[in-house]
Amino acid sequence: MSRPRTLVVRLDSAGDVLLSGPAVRAVAAGSSHTALLCGPLGVNAAHLLPGVDEVLVHDAPWVGLEPAPVSYEATQELLERLRAGRYDRALILVSHHQSPLPIALLLKLAGVGWTAADCEDYPGALLDLRHRRKPRRHEARAALELALDAGYALPPGDDGSLRVSAPPGTAHLTGPEPYVVLHPGAAVPARAWTAERAAEAAAALSDAGHRVVVTGGRAEKDLTAQVAADHALDLGGMTSLPQLAGVLAGARVAVVGNTGPGHLAAAVGTPVACLFAPVVPAERWRPYNVPHVLLGDQRAPCAGSRARKCPVAGHPCLDGVGNAEVLAAVAALGATDKERGARR
Repeated sequence: MSRPRTLVVRLDSAGDVLLSGPAVRAVAAGSSHTALLCGPLGVNAAHLLPGVDEVLVHDAPWVGLEPAPVSYEATQELLERLRAGRYDRALILVSHHQSPLPIALLLKLAGVGWTAADCEDYPGALLDLRHRRKPRRHEARAALELALDAGYALPPGDDGSLRVSAPPGTAHLTGPEPYVVLHPGAAVPARAWTAERAAEAAAALSDAGHRVVVTGGRAEKDLTAQVAADHALDLGGMTSLPQLAGVLAGARVAVVGNTGPGHLAAAVGTPVACLFAPVVPAERWRPYNVPHVLLGDQRAPCAGSRARKCPVAGHPCLDGVGNAEVLAAVAALGATDKERGARR
């Protein structure tokens, strides 16, 4: 029997696309061609995933913090691209709070013969496999379990961790000496330290003898400059996503929030001291299958609120994390990184 042409759909952020990696590899192992349909924020991450033969992009009006307007023309263009792809099967990956049904309808209209998704709502004729994720499942594991239930399996020797293609060398950016990455930014402010608190942590890490490399996107250059000051190397705005993967891969530990670079650190196997605001549950979004320490009050009043801006004065769940706690986490995780290096 010939293997199918399979489309995997993950329409939101870069971090979400990275979390889909194990499911994508399972699909690729059982498919003749594997395409990934993602949103504009996820396209760079999509190109890093092993097993992806083709990347399609659609700015879906039902996804994201600032969704695109509904457009007949854009929808028609997507339908035409999906028809041209001649996909036999599709897996729709969504977070526990999202619905797969809008894209499921479009896939059916485009002629995709068989579609599977996690779905709490009644899907009618839109899904051929209505999967029910198990309670308290991590997003990466839930996506992989959907793929397994759909008949795909990881290839022999694949442990199901996050993974990206081999990143480029970045010693010309970081220098050769051991270092700790501090990534102070996040797309959602509630999930990051304030700039002042991040700067204090960078200084404390430096004073403790760590060489600190501060990373951030082009829009975060003011933030990274403030955090790095005169005690850290500022790489704000200087790295593409593959280069950021290289910088993270070379780090002993990454200190980062619940954001895309945190999942990228996990994908290159770097231990993560994760500043995790409990606005979303850690059981679903914590660093996956790498040594990590959660920093932050997981019982804070904002827990489960999905707040984008901290609703509590002083941002206590993260800004209340002391330097001693950060240094202890980095020291503990640095020991696991030495073990990782010894096994290389």
